[in-house]
Amino acid sequence: MAKKQRYYVVWQGVQPGIYTTWEYCRKQIDGFKGARYKAFDSLAQAEAAFKLPPPPIQRQSKVGELEPMTADNFERYSGPGGPELNSIAVDAACSGNPGVMEYQGVYVGSNTRLFHFKAPKGTNNIGEFLAIVHGLAYIKNHRLEVPLYSDSVNAINWVRAKQCRTKLRHDQDTAQLFDVIRRAESWLHNNQYTTRILKWETERWGEIPADFGRK
Repeated sequence: MAKKQRYYVVWQGVQPGIYTTWEYCRKQIDGFKGARYKAFDSLAQAEAAFKLPPPPIQRQSKVGELEPMTADNFERYSGPGGPELNSIAVDAACSGNPGVMEYQGVYVGSNTRLFHFKAPKGTNNIGEFLAIVHGLAYIKNHRLEVPLYSDSVNAINWVRAKQCRTKLRHDQDTAQLFDVIRRAESWLHNNQYTTRILKWETERWGEIPADFGRK
């Protein structure tokens, strides 16, 4: 039985790149302090991973770090008409309306959480809006060239209008959240970005990777 082809990504080594044999990969990392490398089952996975920062030295996911896509996610989403794996997805959840609100952003390729925010009182639409803005700022600050997915048409429209069109009452309980909203709107007015904001097609792809799983 023929040996399965593997592809080796070297992020940090003598000569970073993608190698088709372990022998050539090892020449790039042997004796190289801080070498970062990983094997993949397909060239597509390796090419997508090589465009990203290397994974954490420890295997557990850490907030604020991108990891290479997993084989599971590659099989789940790859194919004609699927979402872009090299992307970030955001989503929000709210316990009541209004109620405890939180949002998060994840890297689609590996389902790694990149950021998270929680407020004691808010709405789902506010969370979706803030999640997109946070994602745009994250992408810009980290100089990434990836699209941003959201499953909320309302939030996408609010972001394009650069205004959080919420009807939530501004009171003592929501004062801190409205300060966050103000800063998000200010960011939109004072920053240019080229990130594509895309609608996650739930009916075709299932729940967005950033979903909190509370439905």
